[in-house]
Amino acid sequence: MEKDLFIQNGYLVNPRENKEGYADLLIRGGMIFEIDFYGENPSAKKPECAEDAEVIDAKGMYIFPGLVDAHSHFRDPGFTYKEDIESGAKAAAVGGYTSVVLMCNTNPVVDNAETLSYVLEKGKNTDIHVYSCGSVSIGLKGEILTDMDSLKRNGAVGFTDDGIPLMNEEFLKKAMEKSASLKMPISLHEEDKKLISQNGINHGRASEFFGIEGSPKEAEISLVKRDLEIARKTGAYIDVQHVSAKESVELIRQALNASGERRIHAEATPQHFTLTEDAVIEIGANAKLNPPLRSEEDRQAIIEGLRDNTIDMIATDHAPHSAEEKSLPITEAPSGMIGLETALSLSYEKLVLEAGIPLIDVIAKLTCNPAGVYGLNAGSIEEGKCADLCIFDPNAEYEKKTFASKSWNSPFIGRKMKGRVKMTICEGKIVYQEPEG
Repeated sequence: MEKDLFIQNGYLVNPRENKEGYADLLIRGGMIFEIDFYGENPSAKKPECAEDAEVIDAKGMYIFPGLVDAHSHFRDPGFTYKEDIESGAKAAAVGGYTSVVLMCNTNPVVDNAETLSYVLEKGKNTDIHVYSCGSVSIGLKGEILTDMDSLKRNGAVGFTDDGIPLMNEEFLKKAMEKSASLKMPISLHEEDKKLISQNGINHGRASEFFGIEGSPKEAEISLVKRDLEIARKTGAYIDVQHVSAKESVELIRQALNASGERRIHAEATPQHFTLTEDAVIEIGANAKLNPPLRSEEDRQAIIEGLRDNTIDMIATDHAPHSAEEKSLPITEAPSGMIGLETALSLSYEKLVLEAGIPLIDVIAKLTCNPAGVYGLNAGSIEEGKCADLCIFDPNAEYEKKTFASKSWNSPFIGRKMKGRVKMTICEGKIVYQEPEG
């Protein structure tokens, strides 16, 4: 049986209950057994019920719910030289994540109960909670709907063909109608392939530098506009994934203002609110993404969308690729970067410290908001609930030099980071602790 844990002197930030302040937490049997909330003044006492517990001194640190990622690729099955479920889960724990939702573009595709069960069973053997979407179409071909009822019964938490846009409007309408009837979210990769010459590089300064046409923001804007209208007509719950363009943010904002309830959700990645297309010029393929990094104006619009809750989730789009793949010429190298181990530091630096967005609002987008969209029992700190926690030191400064992920395709290698995960606890067990020294 796991030893009790007593976390003392930390500053708890719990957005689901809109509560923050100094608190002590007693963890017993994998659950939050007791929370003593002190508000603005920490306590120095240790209650009798915690006498035999292992004490964790969180002085000067924040205590967050375990982070929840709504968009990760663990490449398993089929591409385990890039990542597998075990290594992806370790990377998640390093980043403070205790729950992740996996995408379906594996080999075989997660378009059937058997493959879904493989992913979920393998996930149960990790130290975190691993969930998965089922694909919208069989084989990610955008032609035949999967058996969404079966996928839901077997544990899928949503549907997506992420990585491949759903181009057939009538097919997407049927998919939205079905997902709406199941009250399940459908997550959309918004890039019109007909408008893109070379993906991963913005049509603008970056494409001019490489002497190519690249990917114009109109490719995203056109599908966002189309799909918001289909969602309005079908009543579907949608997740607009990895928003990259200023105009997309405004379209989502307008749709939300016109809607009576929140059926439309949207993700922003830390890379899209931290970097611009200049990064792919300076760094190369490790900053090549789908959709691509765009202009400073787009970056600022994404931050404003996060500020006013037009964008209600921060998702990593953790996308591992091997060094050999990323070393190919820029037009041949695959798009994507790893993100689980850097997301919280970047969110704290760029959104809280620089943009001045309240910390509790940023943490909501990393915890209870994605948990709510995908129906997960996660993202909050409550007595009687699972003890999934992230302890974060806001004053730590460090260079990101190593990764737990199998792949190291990150534009943030060697970058100085502000704020660091000190400990991740999942089901009352310490699953990551910052190494000393």
